[in-house]
Amino acid sequence: MAQLILNHLSKHFGGGRPAVSDVSLKVREGGFLALLGPSGCGKTTVLRMIAGFERPSDGSIDFGERRLSDAAQALPPERRNMAMVFQSYALWPHMTVAENVGYPLKVRGISGEAWKRSVGDALSLVKLTDYAERRPAALSGGQRQRVALARCLVTSPDVVLLDEPLANLDQHLRKSMEETFRIFHERSGATMIYVTHDQAEAMALATDVAVMSEGRLVQMAPPAEIYARPEGAVVGGLIGRGAVLRLALPEGAPRTLEWTVLRSALDGLGKAASGAARLCDVLVRPEHVARDGEGISLRVNTCTFEGERFALTLLLPDGQLLKAYGDQAMTPGETARFAISRGWRL
Repeated sequence: MAQLILNHLSKHFGGGRPAVSDVSLKVREGGFLALLGPSGCGKTTVLRMIAGFERPSDGSIDFGERRLSDAAQALPPERRNMAMVFQSYALWPHMTVAENVGYPLKVRGISGEAWKRSVGDALSLVKLTDYAERRPAALSGGQRQRVALARCLVTSPDVVLLDEPLANLDQHLRKSMEETFRIFHERSGATMIYVTHDQAEAMALATDVAVMSEGRLVQMAPPAEIYARPEGAVVGGLIGRGAVLRLALPEGAPRTLEWTVLRSALDGLGKAASGAARLCDVLVRPEHVARDGEGISLRVNTCTFEGERFALTLLLPDGQLLKAYGDQAMTPGETARFAISRGWRL
């Protein structure tokens, strides 16, 4: 297994800003990288360049010692030993499930018992053995996506590329397919790159998350690190459900902020910052906000029941909104005391 490396990768389609601009990253061998960002941020363009469907305008893509593409040349997709799972499944409607899964083997000239064995193993992994003779039209959306995944597995690819593969599925099927992807990753040993705009999917599946915005790579880190220590308001706002507050902090304030520092900053809202303080963006996660008799008095703006908890938005003295969770309903307009156990200076 080799490492996939993107080196100052850019893509221009003509006019305006580039779709992808100066993206450099290394995907760990056998890792599961999630490319996360809003629509139009360039993540699918990066995936298509890795697959070989688009040639870079600048920069290069290497897999180990092999150059896959740069601005001057590109190895065709069929010679990269990669497989791709699309949002639309891309199954042949006139073929059975087994024929769809085994089609890449047929292209490579593999037939007979070797073909049957490989197709059977792939279908077994995605739990579709009993559906081998059905047509795609007779399957549910989740089953069709598992067929597409089995078609990837059957060729033993070095890299599997997934372009928002769960976007067409309901919430229940998404959770089921997430587990299928985990098992697939563990058993195949392939490097996987997963494009999504759903941060919950990215955090649940990936060994690393790369956040993109306006064609650029903003931050790349393991899920727990990018959740706890995001760099900048873009990542802080995209990952999790926190609130980014504008607070006056003392010079030299640490990145991790405790309640004593945060209380002083909140008490100073609406007042002129002292010469020893400066305005900073501070990320506060709702799980770090709780009712506390020693906290500060805040007004409830909204209260939404989410099944296992209530989601609150709280109004700060200067009009900024803070998010919190609670175990009981609160009435909009009601006031109560809250404390913040931790914040993160962006």
